[in-house]
Amino acid sequence: MHRLTRRSVSAILRTGGGARYRNCAAPISCSVPIFDSVGEGESRSRWYSVLLPKRSDTVKSLSQVQHLKDTLFLGKRYESTSAASDASATPPAERYEYQAEVSRLMDLIVNSLYSNKEVFLRELISNASDALDKLRFLSVTQPDLLKGGVELDIRIQTDKENGIVTITDTGIGMTQQELVDCLGTIAQSGTAKFLKALKDSKDAGGDNNLIGQFGVGFYSAFLVCDRVVVSTKSPKSDKQYVWEGEANASSYTIREETDPEKLLPIGTCLTLHLKRDDKGFAHPERIQKLVKNYSQFVSFPIYTWQEKGFTKEVEVDEDPAETKKDGQDEQPEKKKTKTVVEKYWDWELTNETQPIWLRNPKEVTTEEYNEFYKKTFNEYLDPLASSHFTTEGEVEFRSILYVPAIAPMGKDDIVNPKTKNIRLYVKRVFISDDFDGELFPRYLSFVKGVVDSNDLPLNVSREILQESRIVRIMRKRLVRKAFDMILGISMSENKDDYDKFWENFGKHLKLGCIEDRENHKRIAPLLRFFSSQSVDELISLDEYVENMKPEQKDIYYMAADSVTSARNTPFLERLLEKDLEVLFLVDPIDEVAIQNLKAYKEKNFVDISKEDLDLGDKNEEKDKEIKQEFGQTCDWIKKRLGDKVASVQISNRLSSSPCVLVSGKFGWSANMERLMKAQTAGDTSSLDFMRGRRVFEINPEHPIIRNLNTACKSNPNDEDAQKAIDLLYDAALVSSGFTPENPAQLGGKIYEMMDIALSGKWSTPIEAQHPGAISNNTETVEAEVVEPVEAGSQK
Repeated sequence: MHRLTRRSVSAILRTGGGARYRNCAAPISCSVPIFDSVGEGESRSRWYSVLLPKRSDTVKSLSQVQHLKDTLFLGKRYESTSAASDASATPPAERYEYQAEVSRLMDLIVNSLYSNKEVFLRELISNASDALDKLRFLSVTQPDLLKGGVELDIRIQTDKENGIVTITDTGIGMTQQELVDCLGTIAQSGTAKFLKALKDSKDAGGDNNLIGQFGVGFYSAFLVCDRVVVSTKSPKSDKQYVWEGEANASSYTIREETDPEKLLPIGTCLTLHLKRDDKGFAHPERIQKLVKNYSQFVSFPIYTWQEKGFTKEVEVDEDPAETKKDGQDEQPEKKKTKTVVEKYWDWELTNETQPIWLRNPKEVTTEEYNEFYKKTFNEYLDPLASSHFTTEGEVEFRSILYVPAIAPMGKDDIVNPKTKNIRLYVKRVFISDDFDGELFPRYLSFVKGVVDSNDLPLNVSREILQESRIVRIMRKRLVRKAFDMILGISMSENKDDYDKFWENFGKHLKLGCIEDRENHKRIAPLLRFFSSQSVDELISLDEYVENMKPEQKDIYYMAADSVTSARNTPFLERLLEKDLEVLFLVDPIDEVAIQNLKAYKEKNFVDISKEDLDLGDKNEEKDKEIKQEFGQTCDWIKKRLGDKVASVQISNRLSSSPCVLVSGKFGWSANMERLMKAQTAGDTSSLDFMRGRRVFEINPEHPIIRNLNTACKSNPNDEDAQKAIDLLYDAALVSSGFTPENPAQLGGKIYEMMDIALSGKWSTPIEAQHPGAISNNTETVEAEVVEPVEAGSQK
């Protein structure tokens, strides 16, 4: 506790205080005593503790509230009446010139090269925290530094009307020489490196948000200030000094503080005189919000000066006419009261000094993890899983990761990694949640959590994150932990949990098959698909492998737009007869994902809609006989189809269909061709090339193919046979999932064949003839002459 008079109170309110800066040789800070001014002209002062007792319990009445207003100096502003009389006694301030680099830096900051002005408060609070850390460290060997019961804390007060923010800490201060060395030169501040990095970033087209990276956090104050006053008292010196600088100025001043009313026992007070456009930062609510966002987990308590209130009952006057009712005697009644809210100002603890990720995981309950998740990420459902871990070794960091219960509603796309789901802290100071895949790949962008590292600089830029070896190591370990967490969900006894996960985030993992080859072994066991033997429930690749036939060497799959289309495709006929299971890939991304996986547990993925399908039942002698019998027919059909197909072959995958159109071994499947056509920027030249690789396969056991084989040998030029080939190709095009080039022409062919097939089936012989046609079998019928007979005759 410290005793200061009312004049001291007024002086502190005018000059404010200071804070310690990371670029300084020695940290700075200041204590915040609570004073009681008892009257105009009185010399006595009352003493208060730095941390007030439970004020909500002590405030019982309106008089107490009024007394609280009068006694707390930070709750009201005071005007000094002794400034003029003491001016002559104040020693003159010494003026110093900034080094050229510092002047350039000030110019850059004042001209708003930095997009996020909010970082100034984070930087200054971090400096104050460093000052407190250093004081606490030095007090181990020098206990006298903490004599008098100094509380280690940070206090922030705002003056909304005048646009002033005061940041006070009770850490260690600076001497006069340290002020010169640290705030006016580049010897220790790293300003030259900062300017070089700024120039490189600007030339590279990157962002310029580099404050704090090279220990120039103090200068971030000029993002929002016209003038900054630093009042600091170091235990190394018996004197207190005031540093004052203005934006756009090439010099600053340092003077000794001789006014006994303004002297501080230890620490720093930083007074920020905000620019006209930035006076919104002087609102108590905004300061409190910034502290909670950026500095919530600073290890020292941060108090902000906030308006509060409490309710009380007060008497109200009643209408005399209503006090007495007809037919009743006058009786004393209780007076009516109403509830009112009394306002007062008090310090409010704004931050949590113990982050949940610094606690022992064994001591944290599931409810606490879920509550932290909901509060941090504004969620209303509990997460599906969480992972709390600490990584040590060449890189040390702590983290808590979560898997959400549901996907975001329409605002976050799978290809957009900027979801603000990962909050990066450096030494418990919030740095950013705006990343572009530096900490997590975009296919895992749905994972939410916090990461706290002591090895990264504050406010690292995106370029630094991309180039940092530390970040690369962090990324690997975070991804590994995320997969372990998802695997735990898949192995849970509650199968519904993973069904929910797959419904919401299955596409993300499939995207991972395409983008992250290094983690294929972690992604593959998590994939789920429908199959020919499981059309209602999704199965894993492990389940498929377990159900494979002993002689089966490959994993078969079929890409289609729906399960129904896949079940009815002609490609499945022979595989179903052999009881071979086929995966159904019904999502647009499935086929590309499987093609990137290539194999699983030494089993290759095979598309049953492509040529050279090997089902393991080849009979070379039988195949040779069939080729000899139908070889001429294949050539005949190929000649008729021309460039529509690459070749015509005998099929080993058909049992009931006459033919099928398969893709080339390295061509697009029907599903892929449909997807590529849907691309607005699709390459039509590649589409034409890949379409030319189609192979027309015929079933030699089907009656239609046998009839065509006969026609090929007896009358290959027959027009009806040629039309049958065309119609057969068009039918195979549709049944194989391809889109006809001329649907109207195909429809005309079908109508013509229907006309031939249905002609005369339900009509009489006369109706069956075409209009105007003359029958060649018409017989001449002679007319019979009948003689007239008289009425009544019996002839």
